[in-house]
Amino acid sequence: MMGLAATAALALPAAGQGQRDSLTIGITQFPSTFHPNIDSMAAKSYVLGFTRRPVTAHGVDWQLACLLCETLPTLENGLAQRETTPEGKPGLRVTYRLRGDARWGDGTPVSAEDLRFAWEAGREPATGFGGAEFYRSAYELIVEDARTVTLRFDKVTFDFASLGDFQPLPAHVERARWQQEPRTYRSRTAYDTETANPALWSGPYRVTAVQPGAGVTLERNPAWQGPAPAFRRIQVRTVENTAALEAQLLAGQVDMIAGELGLPVEQAAALERRSGNRFRFAYKPGLIYEHMDLQLDNPALADRRVRQALLLAIDRAQIVARLFEGRQTVAHSSVNPLDPAHDPGVRQWPFDPARAAALLDAAGWTRGPDGIRRNAAGERLQVELMTTAGNRAREAVQQVIQGMWRGAGIEARIRNEPPRVLFAETLSKRRFQGAALFAWISSPENVPRSTLHSEEIPTEARNWSGQNYPGYRNPEMDALLEAIPQELDRPKRLALWSRLQAITAEDLPALPLWFRADAHVWPAWLENVHPTGHLNPSSLWVEAWRVR
Repeated sequence: MMGLAATAALALPAAGQGQRDSLTIGITQFPSTFHPNIDSMAAKSYVLGFTRRPVTAHGVDWQLACLLCETLPTLENGLAQRETTPEGKPGLRVTYRLRGDARWGDGTPVSAEDLRFAWEAGREPATGFGGAEFYRSAYELIVEDARTVTLRFDKVTFDFASLGDFQPLPAHVERARWQQEPRTYRSRTAYDTETANPALWSGPYRVTAVQPGAGVTLERNPAWQGPAPAFRRIQVRTVENTAALEAQLLAGQVDMIAGELGLPVEQAAALERRSGNRFRFAYKPGLIYEHMDLQLDNPALADRRVRQALLLAIDRAQIVARLFEGRQTVAHSSVNPLDPAHDPGVRQWPFDPARAAALLDAAGWTRGPDGIRRNAAGERLQVELMTTAGNRAREAVQQVIQGMWRGAGIEARIRNEPPRVLFAETLSKRRFQGAALFAWISSPENVPRSTLHSEEIPTEARNWSGQNYPGYRNPEMDALLEAIPQELDRPKRLALWSRLQAITAEDLPALPLWFRADAHVWPAWLENVHPTGHLNPSSLWVEAWRVR
């Protein structure tokens, strides 16, 4: 995907130079795919926010709302009903009616058949869609009429009304491609082979051009029936190096930097101090978990004592204070203190070099003459440390962690990759060897099944779906991940959440670092952009953006 027409993104004048009917946005990643149901990547979510509408989403107020449906189903309004499954288990029937004005860009109505196709493709493991548990649990989809579907679930869950990443796909474009061969559909989808096809897009904008690795051009979707967006054209430009992204902002080559994939907070704060009133800045704390996934197939990292020592050897409080001006919150689990599921009593691992050394000694790793620890076979305690290339903040964190680990006798070897390679290949196919530094973004009280359940370990047999990149296996964790969604009593559910956090804090399949605040940088003339602080990006409400 590299090497084509990267200069196309530079040919457009930034909005604000002459008439402001176009907007140029800078982000730090380029999507590995444009398919809504394949791969999880923030860059893709941000672009699709302009061009598609999910059935449901959490808003700025963190409350679930209909975007593509007419009414959220509840037990009270009868759109959700308890029932018994054919196997005699407690189940649920949930009915969604799509908006009558929803259209694909070629004018075709978004229909129940589009949901049926997405469900059929997701139910086939060879397709490799994410969210496998949803497709397993939704064991039947009934088309009631052209706009209405009923899903039958084999369990009753507290968050049943949210469809999450289950999104309609244009069956009139994609079904034949999928039926030809589900296993190779990922490489043949029109979302990546005909990305500018209007029939793929149902939002206020549609993709009209792609400059691989460099940018995406969006133009108003004539089939969009909702409020008219302010801009005729939006250019989303990828600049993976954050210093270069800042330079393009100051040079007027981009108008704004999306906080969801933009400048680290300390870089934005320094820019704010010296740029006067030229831009508006907002720092939005959110459910953004910066961490390091660990490859548990690595014999050294398979030892829990080594993982605990790795965390004890990192002075996270000092990193947050010195690199991020204290604007991040040190994480002690994957559940943010802003999330109602957070347990404030979760075990903490403060910086403690002596304890780290004792754990490594007990695990059989003793210091060699060069200070690096070795095991009885003479193998060095070496950890490959990866992150997204060009992210100045993460690369600085890597350098600091490398030094801290060396002080504990652990050798870190830094090897970084472009985000689209790291996420689409190295992580999703579990090709990393040591630690991978990146962030997960979640919605409120989002059960982390896809990242912690043993069934979500990506495998070739499942076409690499699932996000349990470490390869973590724990039967009690699996049971909790299945029990939490089904516990409707809130105090009982919070107790289960507490146990989940206790296990992850002890096992450490990933090392918690901090919860990120996003730095949003807007031109002074742009209004009504509202960061959410969670999984659903601000671009989902682009029709409300206005020029002052």
